[in-house]
Amino acid sequence: MLTKDIEIFKQAILNEVEGYEFYKMAAHNTDEEEAKSAFLNLANEELKHIEWLRDAFKKLSGDPEDQSTLADLQNPPSPEIFRWEKLQIKNANLAVSVFGIGIEMERASVKFYDEASESTPYEAAKQLFKVLSKWEKVHLDQFSAAYDAVMKDWWSDQEFAPF
Repeated sequence: MLTKDIEIFKQAILNEVEGYEFYKMAAHNTDEEEAKSAFLNLANEELKHIEWLRDAFKKLSGDPEDQSTLADLQNPPSPEIFRWEKLQIKNANLAVSVFGIGIEMERASVKFYDEASESTPYEAAKQLFKVLSKWEKVHLDQFSAAYDAVMKDWWSDQEFAPF
């Protein structure tokens, strides 16, 4: 594996660590139990992603013949964390902020993996980065839908009529 590909994995793991810390912080800053639980679930999913990335990295960086075991690597943990449409966060400012930042984090991750896939000459790494891009795209779509839902509440809280 190229040094550049190793750096991509290191950055990907760091991105997940940052996401973990961000969601833990969001959970810590709300008194709403449903929101706290949702943010902690997101944080825990980031931990699963870190382990998944470490496992994938080991399989890609080992003996080239061992790279065939990458096909045995299960897909990343499902982003189906909780039912987004049922999440009710009373603090619209917190919800808009967290989901807005989440959107930007996921958008950056999609771009990161798309560029990584295009830049590596190794087919196994290329396919892995494509899977990771799709994984982050699902998160992006979920955050976008949640953001759109809470924006109406935020506008209402700001007393902007006739929203």
